[in-house]
Amino acid sequence: MPDLVVGVDGGNSKTDLVLADTEGRLLSWVRGAGTRPHTEGMETTTERLARLGRFALAEAGLPQTAPVSAGAYFLANVDQRAQERLALRQLTELGVAGRTVVRNDTLAVLRAGAPGGWGVAVVSGAGINAAAVHPGGRSARFLSLGDITGDWGGGLAVARAGLGAAVRAGDGRGRTTRLRRDLPVHFGLGSVEAVALAVGAGEIPVTALHGLAPLVFAAAEDGDAVARDIVERLGDEIVAMVTALLRRLRLLRTPTPVVLGGGTLQNDHLLLRDHIAARLATEAPLARPRVLDVPPVAGAAAEALVTAAAPADARRRLREAIGARKPPDAVAD
Repeated sequence: MPDLVVGVDGGNSKTDLVLADTEGRLLSWVRGAGTRPHTEGMETTTERLARLGRFALAEAGLPQTAPVSAGAYFLANVDQRAQERLALRQLTELGVAGRTVVRNDTLAVLRAGAPGGWGVAVVSGAGINAAAVHPGGRSARFLSLGDITGDWGGGLAVARAGLGAAVRAGDGRGRTTRLRRDLPVHFGLGSVEAVALAVGAGEIPVTALHGLAPLVFAAAEDGDAVARDIVERLGDEIVAMVTALLRRLRLLRTPTPVVLGGGTLQNDHLLLRDHIAARLATEAPLARPRVLDVPPVAGAAAEALVTAAAPADARRRLREAIGARKPPDAVAD
């Protein structure tokens, strides 16, 4: 009988977990809450991941005690080596798999989109991060602690910038923008000022602002200059990350794959993609950007199969199966 493997892509807002076997068959795909050990603690995070794994086994019609040969956990907000070691120790104690690998979620994008396993990966979902691996094995990453380490980007940053620009347009500090009309509709409120006040009072969680990002992108695509500036700022930040990593690993003179993943990059935001491509063509002409064509969890699943010593054909079959299936909508507890 083939062994079982688990691949996990834990993002800021959601976690995807796939259960497969070493022949490359996709047995189940479940979705849970995001991985936020920086606010919820690593113990809570790893226990939730273990429950999600048991849920995946049940979804596949298997006993929740069925042994899993290998698990690859690529987790957002696990940005430092010490955090990786802590998550690995706790997941091992929870018995999630016979062999367990823990990495930052950015590397799932790289594993899924770069055939050789090296290059640069950018994840722009609710937040933003990037990492790079040299062909010789060296790697580079960022601290990624938010504002205090100079980070800006992702859907939540775009949404907050859009809301702020809309308020400024109303009080005389900023330019006219359709965002004043578009954004409050998402929350059923009459003005962007009402949205801001509701956030300040705790009536609307800050994380819920992420839902405004598609409205900012839509306004930018339709020619709104204020929204366009916000989207282009995101593109500039992504290019800055990519070029910094290429420079640190001395890859600027080497044709290098650059994999773009996450919701704000894998959706059809052509303005953002074109801006990134144009800037990279000038600043890093040997960079080879591509948008990831499968969910990032495919990279985690591939790593789990490698850890279990599964054949390359199994990795190909599982990648195709993940790419062909619609991700789950429901979020398991």
